[in-house]
This record gives sequence, C-alpha cells and structure tokens, in this order.
Amino acid sequence: MNSPWRFFIVVEALLFLLAVWQIINNAPLLILLGIGLLNVYIAANRKKQSKTKNFQLIVGCLMILISLLNSVALWLMLVFAVLFIGLKGVELSGIDFSKRSFWQKKQIIMVETTEPQDHGGKKKKQQWFGNERIGNTVYEWDDINLSILSGDTIIDLGNTILPKNDNIVLVRKGFGRTRILIPTGIGVQLEHAAFAGSVIFESKETELRNEVLTVFSNDYSDSPRRLKIVSNTLLGDLEVIRV
Repeated sequence: MNSPWRFFIVVEALLFLLAVWQIINNAPLLILLGIGLLNVYIAANRKKQSKTKNFQLIVGCLMILISLLNSVALWLMLVFAVLFIGLKGVELSGIDFSKRSFWQKKQIIMVETTEPQDHGGKKKKQQWFGNERIGNTVYEWDDINLSILSGDTIIDLGNTILPKNDNIVLVRKGFGRTRILIPTGIGVQLEHAAFAGSVIFESKETELRNEVLTVFSNDYSDSPRRLKIVSNTLLGDLEVIRV
C-alpha cells in the first residue's frame, strides 16, 4: 500500500472484526457487554442528576470494559497500535524528541559551509522499498539522487544550508508519495513527470496524467541560492512545501 496509515487502519479494522466475532461467540461476555450497554443507555437518558445515575453509569462502563478486555483480538489491536506508532508514527511525522529535551532548549547549532572540493567518489546503497526521511538532523548539503521502487519519501532541507548558485534533487520512483520541505528564500525549479498523480507547488495543485510539468517559483530569478528538482514517478503525488 502507498500509505502506511492505510495499512494500519485496515489491520486494526480486521482485528476489530475478530474481536466482535470472539465476543459474539462467547455467551457470558456477550451478556456482560449487553448489560453494560443497557446500563449506560439508561443512565445517559436519565434527566435528573443523582448518585444512582452516576453509579449505574460507572457500573455499565466497567462491565463493557471487562467484556472487551477478555477478547484476545482487542489486546492484539492495542499491541499493534503501540508498535506501529512507536516504529512508524514518529518516523513519518519527523519528530525528534532529543531536540525537545529540556537541556537542549537553549542550544544553538552553528552550521559552517565550505566550497565544493574534489573528492575521490563514493558509493551508497539505496533501499528499493519502504519509507525514508532525509534531514532529521543537521547535515552537510550534497546533491540528492534517489531511486525507489515503492514507498513514501520526505526530504527536509530545513536542517542544512544550500550553497549559492544551483543545487539538484533528483528523485526516480515507481509508487509512493514524495514531500520536499524547502526553506524560504530559495528559488525553486521543478520538473516532474508522472503517469498518474498530483503536484502541489506554491499552494497550487496540478493533476498529471502521463504528463510533464515544469514550473518556477516567483523568486527563482532573484534568489542567490537555487534548487532544481527533477522527479519521475509512475503513480504517486509530489508536494513541495515552504518551511
């Protein structure tokens, strides 16, 4: 699936159906759940506030809770939710809790840039599947070249400083969503080709059907730092966001 959250919802829905089936096939749990729901309904429809109403409401909620907690599928739902949010939720949101620590609230990070130098070259392994986020921490800028078969990608340029003149981001993808976060003050040129998908650029959405889109930001000609984004996607959306 293109969206991990869609996968999460489907799995949770299947586990919920399994929990309902387990309760229906367990007569004591079904009776306990029914009595609990009946108590909550009666207490909620009582107009006058009284101790009896509050007691009946609490007893009804406890009966519902006990009947649900006796379902193995419900525990599987909770375990899967904790694992998914712990492993994927924080990753997709881009939240770095280390930066929110109280001892780092007054921290100042200085990033120094240098002129491009001659290098002997390097080789980097790329993953074909899965979600990826570039730019969680402060990093030295280097032109980005990505090739991904399937997955969601986030490229955050807020934690780096682009050198003056032209910089390049090249993304080739089969399926998935791509989001590129760009600081203000950088001129952007976008060339995006897609078999099917949409592009959001400068708060304007464009649908593509086997088409190529070339657009420029309003400040492209006057910006000392410029970024050229070249993207090719079979099925998926591209979003360029100013931060």
